[in-house]
Amino acid sequence: MIVTAALVVGIIAYAAKPDVPRGQSMTMAPTQAAPVLEAPPVLQEWPRWGITHTEFSADNEGGEVTEAASHMLSRVPMLQNQHIMGWGAGNPEPAPGQNDFRDLDRRIRFMSGSQSIPIITLCCAPDWMKGGSSGRTDWTQLETAPRREHFDDYAKLAATVARRYPTVKHFMVWNELKGFWNTPQNRWDIEGYTELYNKVYDALKAVDKDIKIGGPYVSVGSTTVPERGAEIQGPWGSIVQRDLEAVRYWIDNKKGADFIVVDGASVTKEAGAFPDEFTALGKFGALTKWLQEKSGNLPVWWAEWYVEPNNSDWPEDRRIAVHTAALMEFATSGVTTSLFWNPQRKSTGDDQACPGCLWHPTTGVEMPMAGILSGFTKWFPLGVTLETVASSNARVRVLAQERQLVMVNTTNAATTTVVDGRQFQLKPYEVRWSERTGA
Repeated sequence: MIVTAALVVGIIAYAAKPDVPRGQSMTMAPTQAAPVLEAPPVLQEWPRWGITHTEFSADNEGGEVTEAASHMLSRVPMLQNQHIMGWGAGNPEPAPGQNDFRDLDRRIRFMSGSQSIPIITLCCAPDWMKGGSSGRTDWTQLETAPRREHFDDYAKLAATVARRYPTVKHFMVWNELKGFWNTPQNRWDIEGYTELYNKVYDALKAVDKDIKIGGPYVSVGSTTVPERGAEIQGPWGSIVQRDLEAVRYWIDNKKGADFIVVDGASVTKEAGAFPDEFTALGKFGALTKWLQEKSGNLPVWWAEWYVEPNNSDWPEDRRIAVHTAALMEFATSGVTTSLFWNPQRKSTGDDQACPGCLWHPTTGVEMPMAGILSGFTKWFPLGVTLETVASSNARVRVLAQERQLVMVNTTNAATTTVVDGRQFQLKPYEVRWSERTGA
């Protein structure tokens, strides 16, 4: 996630640092054969949960880190998403008609080898499509949208990507409306984005009618100050209305869609986690239900989601507890897909140097968040029937299905609760998995 106009509406931004040095001239790669990819695993249910790869992912490291991360991710096959430019991938078309898929091939191969259900985000655009120089990549302009006269060129690139990776059947169009901002009117340029989306939609469906396509990938903010005419409000604040208006325009003017995509943070632009980090998660469920209603019940995808204020110093147990509670909110509100923005970074030699990471960047050792995602992927895929299981302690949240449940202590104190007829003692912020009684 890059700092964008989304900051205007209060969404937390996390700076991505593309692999290619800024302003570097691109060396054209020789003609590259498309990679041979394993077919995705055949699963009874859509996994619902997954990750988005960023600049520092396992395929960059090599050796034991790549092997360990691949094994960990393949243990319970989940969704894996990759952008076509930036976030670990170089410029896919540095000059018109001259493709360079070396980085994207490597990342897609890793996804294939780790038994993923692959997803591609069609963002961002080569420089020559947005007013830059052909054959060069200025990474400071990564977030610039393609110019309208190059929308057809971008749709053609999207089709080229789809043909190169035929095992990928799910595509998100663009990322957070990057570059699509109407400055004079202080709102999203949703009209321009929707025009691009419709061209990409047609191009992808022409490649394979079974490809699934979604947008508009709007970053939806919230505020503690009620807005005039705000459609969604709760104890966590209210949703920024202009973000909803952008979504509504896309719904009304899209050529077609197989799912609807948004992202956002539970924190507000004024007060961080309002009124507290667990209550704030209600925004996710409220927005999901609005999207289902307004879109005619399209499947709802959360491409990114964040639960921490900027520069938080949360200990890892608190971080994991809040993330777990967020996944519970997504499951109970009927979210179809939730992708965790992978915060991997280069190691400083400190095991705690990568908060929220899935694996240690130097050793490949599994980190706690990986276990949470694997557990939710195994026990709470899209088709699972949720069961109502009460906790005697309101500070302990519970999500359950027939065979398994997960609990999270939402306080920084040891506590006791009775769940499913059994008593549990939980440490501060502890997440506990438990087989159901009689399962």
